[in-house]
Amino acid sequence: MTETKPAREPSTGLIEDALFTRIKNRVGKAIHDFNLISEGDRIAVAVSGGKDSYAMLHMLDTLRRRAPVRYELVAINIDSGYRGYRADIIEEHLKEHGFTYHMEKTEHYDIISEKRRPNSSYCSICARLKRGTLYTLAQQMGCNKLALGHHMDDFIETLLLNQFFVGSLKAMAPSMLADNGVTTVIRPLVYVPEKEIIPFSRNNRFPVVCCCCPVCGTADLQRKKMKELLETLERDNPLVKRSLLKALSNVHPRHLLDKGLTRIPS
Repeated sequence: MTETKPAREPSTGLIEDALFTRIKNRVGKAIHDFNLISEGDRIAVAVSGGKDSYAMLHMLDTLRRRAPVRYELVAINIDSGYRGYRADIIEEHLKEHGFTYHMEKTEHYDIISEKRRPNSSYCSICARLKRGTLYTLAQQMGCNKLALGHHMDDFIETLLLNQFFVGSLKAMAPSMLADNGVTTVIRPLVYVPEKEIIPFSRNNRFPVVCCCCPVCGTADLQRKKMKELLETLERDNPLVKRSLLKALSNVHPRHLLDKGLTRIPS
């Protein structure tokens, strides 16, 4: 297992405007509220080449320089083997900014092509393979935590998806122990809305790379429906997303139907 280490301490290279400060404060609040980072943590940061993972990596690095606790970051990129995926662009960005990083080439595309059942979700099997590889790499590189770039909208959309299509009242956790029982998964962008990440990424000219998945742009239609629903609701209530996010931390089990949480009188 090899990792590329910087020859010098990187500069942030970010435009430190009001948007930068707002996102930094939101990430800092999430870290404080959910105790996401502790002294001595070594954090594997999943960097896909998308706007969210770039924003997360740079914000965690910005806060690392000012934090009262010491922690390390290792950027990890997974190349799933999709034709045309420009991992080289991502690596060049990581080099330019002096990040410690590891690039992992896999055969996930071949596995998906062979194992996927007809009409089954392409995204779900790809996500499982990628997540398993991230857990393995995090352990091999001595990282006790794995940071994923899910933002506020992802939390809310997942909540709605599970209610509408799965019949389950759940979303994501900002911090949770992975199934391997070793790695703690953290999501530092929980308080950051996507509408702030988009201009932040554009302002800082992050080299966004398409995943080049064969179903990119057409998959996950249900999630797109949730986005459209939320956009419609926001026209009447601009704070609807904030309210839904707050609901995830304001649970009243006594008023739910789960018999494991509350006893229903006969």
